[in-house]
Amino acid sequence: MKILSVVGARPQFIKLAVLSHEIRKHFDEVVVHTGQHYDYEMSKIFFKNMRIPEPDYNLGVGSAERSKQIKKMIDGLCRIILKEKPSLVIVFGDTNSTLAGAMAASKSGIKIAHIESGMRSFNKSMPEEINRVETDRVSDILFCPTWTAVQNLKKERITKNVFKVGDVMIDSIKRNIGIAEKNSRILGKLKLNKKSYLLATVHRAGNTDIKENLSNIMGALLSIGEKIVFPVHPRTAKCLKLYNLDKKLKNSNIIVTKPLSYADTLILEKNAKKIITDSGGMQKEAYFFKVPCITLRDSTEWTETVNDGWNILAGANKAKIRYAVRNFNPKGKQSENYGNGNASRNIVNILKKFSL
Repeated sequence: MKILSVVGARPQFIKLAVLSHEIRKHFDEVVVHTGQHYDYEMSKIFFKNMRIPEPDYNLGVGSAERSKQIKKMIDGLCRIILKEKPSLVIVFGDTNSTLAGAMAASKSGIKIAHIESGMRSFNKSMPEEINRVETDRVSDILFCPTWTAVQNLKKERITKNVFKVGDVMIDSIKRNIGIAEKNSRILGKLKLNKKSYLLATVHRAGNTDIKENLSNIMGALLSIGEKIVFPVHPRTAKCLKLYNLDKKLKNSNIIVTKPLSYADTLILEKNAKKIITDSGGMQKEAYFFKVPCITLRDSTEWTETVNDGWNILAGANKAKIRYAVRNFNPKGKQSENYGNGNASRNIVNILKKFSL
């Protein structure tokens, strides 16, 4: 069986790294990179450092308005599917690349497997939520990381070929944290002691593209008085400059860096006092490392992190962010909601049973 895996953004490269390792033990795999993330720090470095097989194709779509970007991806993917004739197309998560991969496979009459299926924030103003819902509607095999995801699909009357397999991100953390601890020098490079700093990331359009929201978040971070490491996403860097917020970060409590490697990110996450983020993946990584997480959103698809008391939703509210940084100190027990690190193996074992 030939599998075509579609990726395009940083979190998908991380998920591909662990899943591809298992896929290639049993199947042929063709990797397509849509080019949604194209900066070196957001793309090439991950293929290099995580030993991900080099993409067989790179569509190089770059940044564009959402509908135009997705159309370019679909057109390119349809041509590749026609040439490669895969038995199955695998898509990951909730990006424009996810939806484009699913739409291209559907148009081409090819079966679709969705990794991280069933996740819902129930906030349809987020493009990621639309991508999740639409991808699940056309997918033939739906791999859910949690029982909550399975129930979400059931409420939408999607019950056929739905499997709870665990979260491939947990596989990735367990596989890479030891390597990161041996090789990463980020704490020394930034002159940081363990548990002496906060880690912050902002990249969602709802925070970066709305001046008031980004101003509120930056205002909160600047007023906290704690040392904060802030790896800046290219979209965020553009908006900080556009809104004249970048100048305020100079000579402040905020240590600004370029996007970091996965290994450096894991080390910073594990050793942070708290994490402030709008990233879904980082919410789970914080949960895994038992680091309190303050989420810069009003809803999250990773509800287990909130229900277990290790994640608090602050949105882009300056007062809520400041309060959470000073007062949010979870100590509750965690449940094994995201599996035990065998999600990739579970996925491949299920695929082996399908005749596609």
